Amino acid sequence: MKIIPALLFSLVLGASALFAATAPAAAPAKKKNWVAPAHKIFAQQLADNILKLHPELISVTLQGTPPGAAQDIYTMFAGSFPERIGNACDPDDVDVILKGITILDPRWRRTNDPVKKFVILTPLRDAKGENIGLLVLAYKNDGINAKTDDAFYAAGMKLGLEIQSQISSFAALFAPSS
Repeated sequence: MKIIPALLFSLVLGASALFAATAPAAAPAKKKNWVAPAHKIFAQQLADNILKLHPELISVTLQGTPPGAAQDIYTMFAGSFPERIGNACDPDDVDVILKGITILDPRWRRTNDPVKKFVILTPLRDAKGENIGLLVLAYKNDGINAKTDDAFYAAGMKLGLEIQSQISSFAALFAPSS
């Protein structure tokens, strides 16, 4: 009676192949262009502290060209979503890094965002005032957190200045946290 186990195996194998062919494919993982060091870096400690001190924020990220990376590599190197570390920057992120501009994004009429938010993309500066990357701040924008564009802009610029004094240099962002 070796035929029955072989037949059963064939049926199971056939059914799993059919299921695999009809099941939706998993979303491909976003390609990383940088891998963070095994130790926690100062930039991550800074991002963690910002979130702890500012409950009005949903997220914070620091982006730029990490030490040792090619000049045209722009990536997220610290932030509130560790799984996104190493993701390539979007074109608007790169504009902020290269041009030193600030972008206010009130996320009007976005139906795919589960939380109403206001996003500020602004240059990340060191204590000397040099542009060294990008700071992205996503603020809650509902209920008691709802503000005008001007108020979000003022809050984002104030926070940027507060952390600027803590960044002695771009290289210091990648030093082990204390």
